Amino acid sequence: MKASDALAKFLIVHHVHTCFELVGGMITHMLDSLAESGQFNIISMHHEQSAAFAAEGVARYNKGKTVAVAMGTSGPGATNMITGIGDCWFDSVPCLFITGQVNMHELKGDRAIRQQGFQELDIVEVVKSLTKYAVRVESAEALLPELHKALSAALSGRQGPVLLDIPNDVQRTEIPDALVERWLGMPLDITPLPQVSANDLAQIAALCSTAKRPLICVGGGARWAEAMDGWLEQTDQLGIPCVSTLMGHERVVARGNYFNMIGSYGNREANWAVQNCDLLIVLGARLDVRQTGSDVEDFARHARIIQIDIDTAQLNNRVQADLSVCASAEDFFRAFPLRADTFPSLNKGWLTELERLRETADTNEYADWEISPSELFKKLNGILAKRPVDYVCDVGNHQMWAAQSLRLSPGQAVHYSGGMGAMGFAFPAALGISVESRGKVVVITGDGSMQINIQELDTLQRMGLDVIIIVMNNVVLGMVKNFQDMYFDGRNQSTKKGYSSPDFTDIAKAYGVVAQRISSAADMDRVLPLIADHKGPLLIEVMMEGATECRPRLAFGSKLDEQYPKLAG
Repeated sequence: MKASDALAKFLIVHHVHTCFELVGGMITHMLDSLAESGQFNIISMHHEQSAAFAAEGVARYNKGKTVAVAMGTSGPGATNMITGIGDCWFDSVPCLFITGQVNMHELKGDRAIRQQGFQELDIVEVVKSLTKYAVRVESAEALLPELHKALSAALSGRQGPVLLDIPNDVQRTEIPDALVERWLGMPLDITPLPQVSANDLAQIAALCSTAKRPLICVGGGARWAEAMDGWLEQTDQLGIPCVSTLMGHERVVARGNYFNMIGSYGNREANWAVQNCDLLIVLGARLDVRQTGSDVEDFARHARIIQIDIDTAQLNNRVQADLSVCASAEDFFRAFPLRADTFPSLNKGWLTELERLRETADTNEYADWEISPSELFKKLNGILAKRPVDYVCDVGNHQMWAAQSLRLSPGQAVHYSGGMGAMGFAFPAALGISVESRGKVVVITGDGSMQINIQELDTLQRMGLDVIIIVMNNVVLGMVKNFQDMYFDGRNQSTKKGYSSPDFTDIAKAYGVVAQRISSAADMDRVLPLIADHKGPLLIEVMMEGATECRPRLAFGSKLDEQYPKLAG
């Protein structure tokens, strides 16, 4: 059996059925085999970075249980995928990246030359720091064993991306059928997740028993745990408040005890809760500077901290916890169910105090703008309430506006590029999510981010997916411009001076995509309700020229609960 045919069979056996790619000479054997299998959904993109983000979207939608393939040819095809590989690495998303490579005899090997074959490049060495496993397959017999190792690594423990670099001559070499059958019948070697020990559970219970003002903080490491929603429902019933990080916010349903996102761009009530609780239970959050502010010593100033994380290296990294537990969030939720007596010392006024603060903070922070981003997202919350929808956000002020104001109903999710913070992520990731879900996907992007992978409007139109793109066009790279306003006396090199953005409405129409424009608050009431029942591609351009602030925000060096601007009164 030809090696590329064996590759297709192996992926199908392990429920990998989707491939995003941009064709090139060094992947033609593999693409032909995937297509001839009749069991693969092959989506041709216009850039390999888009293919990488789209494949990532499949895994995000499936909470890391199912992966897709992103495939690129040798040289530039491989390097174009690196940003997507990095995004998967930092946000713990399993994904299989496959690159074509020149024939084995065309590789430069140890010769002191830069390149032997055309488009030859050692992508394995380039991506080793961004993958859980990366290898060049140097013989046909090694293909399936290496594929087995790669998929096993991607789905084990703290998940992440893997890469196989497969030379062209290896792809077309014959493999004995008996060897193929052996590997097709071999289950993946998934490493068991770390579990909470009995001693850890006893210490957690002891700390909970004396807490008067407990607080739960959900991080990205907990967002895909199947038991999370039921566990958080218990916290709601018991009156235990909950906050999240940006990545945790992806899956937390807006219940009465949820006080939204912490951090530099967090909600006021969430940051105040962190700074005034006496026990903070952190689930799968690495507590980086955007979550804690730069004053680490003042973070959770009155609290004992329990940090639970699947990655032991993340424990006691920036913040020293009173109790550090290496365990998966899934295991913690199942091993530590909440009961009426879990928090016997709970101050019943703690939740009431937070509710009062949340109500006070729930103001229109942008009343001086023609179009208020917080009001826009409140309208979206209402229009799409209780409907299944996936939001996908790019990087910039619009991401923070969304994170501060989106409130998820059951069956909804939002997806962020967290650690990598990659502009251009949202639109292609939304295509991957839509291919997998066949449901409504709403992209939240800005003029800067949209231009990075705007070419995929053709892919969207070709596939006719139910993807709504909201472009918040302030005709400036607003988040960096805000930094320039604070630290560079408003000098705006490359954010406004030397920067421009096109008419997205006209561009969408040129691609055959239906488009609408919002230029006033009244337009929001006319256009946004169309989203609920619209089927197929739709782009909505929201004109917000000069809107460069995210309110509230934390200036560098300030304490977490000292956000700017201060609330009146």
